[in-house]
Amino acid sequence: MFTIGIDFGTLSGRAVLVDTRDGRELASAVLDYPHAVIDEHLPGSDARLPAEWALQDPLDYLAVVKETVPQVLDASGVHPSDVVGLGIDFTSCTMLPTKADGTPLRVLDEWQGNKHAWVKLWKHHAAQPQADRINQVAERRGETWLARYGGKYSSEWFFSKALEILEDAPDVYQAADRLIEACDWVIWQLTGVETRNVTTAGYKAMVQDGAFPDRAFFAALNPDFADVVDEKMMRTLSPLGQRAGGLTAEWAEATGLQEGTAVAVANVDAHVTSPAVKATEPGEMVAIMGTSTCHILIGENASNVPGMCGVVDGGIVPDAFGYEAGQNSVGDVFAWFVQNAVPGWVERAAEAEGLDVYGYLEREASKQAPGEHGLVALDWWSGNRSTLVDTDLSGMILGITMATRPAEIYRALIEATAFGTREIIEAFERSGVPVRTIVAAGGLPEKSPLIRQIYADVTGRPLALSGSAQAPALGSSMYAAVAAGVYPDIHAASARMGKRSDDVVHPNPDAQGTYDELYAEYKRLYDTFGRGDNDAMKRLSALRRSILAERAEATS
Repeated sequence: MFTIGIDFGTLSGRAVLVDTRDGRELASAVLDYPHAVIDEHLPGSDARLPAEWALQDPLDYLAVVKETVPQVLDASGVHPSDVVGLGIDFTSCTMLPTKADGTPLRVLDEWQGNKHAWVKLWKHHAAQPQADRINQVAERRGETWLARYGGKYSSEWFFSKALEILEDAPDVYQAADRLIEACDWVIWQLTGVETRNVTTAGYKAMVQDGAFPDRAFFAALNPDFADVVDEKMMRTLSPLGQRAGGLTAEWAEATGLQEGTAVAVANVDAHVTSPAVKATEPGEMVAIMGTSTCHILIGENASNVPGMCGVVDGGIVPDAFGYEAGQNSVGDVFAWFVQNAVPGWVERAAEAEGLDVYGYLEREASKQAPGEHGLVALDWWSGNRSTLVDTDLSGMILGITMATRPAEIYRALIEATAFGTREIIEAFERSGVPVRTIVAAGGLPEKSPLIRQIYADVTGRPLALSGSAQAPALGSSMYAAVAAGVYPDIHAASARMGKRSDDVVHPNPDAQGTYDELYAEYKRLYDTFGRGDNDAMKRLSALRRSILAERAEATS
């Protein structure tokens, strides 16, 4: 028997077809989203989107299913009757407004030109004013659930974005019969059954101990927001591994699978990776490193950790508390540098040696000893998710001189992201949540020996590695196996189908002392600009927004 897992990332969707007996990946296929990330202007429009906007087209997600599933069937030679289940995972919180039948507002003629009618991607940060008010009201009312999110609710999360729709586009809010996570929406399309998974509800939508905050809290935010849960959402939540429904006849025809094939309840890309790399026990942390990094940690008990993204009972595996933290910008920072700040001579030198720019910079950066560049950076290009939970913060590189070279900056940026991970680990351990094992997954550690070694050196801990280049999709295929009844639970599926590399990256003792010194400098900057009185970053951000708003108003 076989299952298919589909991982919907920030820029593409990828499917794998897996043998349920041992997790062997027989075939994989990837489709880049036709519209990628919509952060400049809506398709067909010349009007520029405001700063901090990040949208997507929900039809791109359906294109992934239609394109990749037939490809993996063809490439593997597996008969559709032998595929017993399908599972998906998504970046989160990625949400959209729809009609009662699941039709996205974005596809309706009257709403296509309204930016609030499109998918709001996880890294849409324009709802910061709403997040600020959510936190202020929650603190004033003494809402106990706030501590479960490290003391701050993020602009990336569900109700910040929903409140933004209500206040900035009340007509869109009124027209939306549903506000829903994109992962749950895709499952709805595939099965005809609307479900809401427990993971996104717990980590992104304030559900703690099985309940949303009460109506009075939402009314305190905005009277028209009082009934958002009952009018636009669902209170019944579906546990991970449950069968959401069977594949409809329409989608069976579109994919080549059989009608009624079991479809698992949706999951989150980071959380589904944990069982994929056999990290299912307390104290095991998985760092899923790509565009951003999500840190997933299993704990025996619920503790309040400053700046964490949430703790949910059963949020990763059953019968354990799942913690989440993360960094907004990791691969994004490296891509920004390569695309915007690397001089032409580096590109020419890389081409002459048959390397891409990343490979050239990595090779040159690998020649440096820790601290040799004299730099330290703050990795806040898209704000800080953990432990400060503040998207108004911005990046910094300290120590640049006329002698500074591109590869030195590149290495300093890698180190900054590693320092951010160390800060997260230390925050958990200060709060009594042990981190005994770290497993690195995702494209960055898969491709870069330098990144792997720097992270081991900075954290001072061995770094275990995933055994699959498509760990989230593998994890989704495992939940599909549970939903199809192949395994009784995700622990059993993980034991048979999960993969962890035999290779372990050990920290270099000679590097650790220098990195301790650099980390101390990072922490001083971290506290000064993130927790101290120096709010220069916020003032600059406010000034930029003001100027851009004036320009947009002048040209409208």
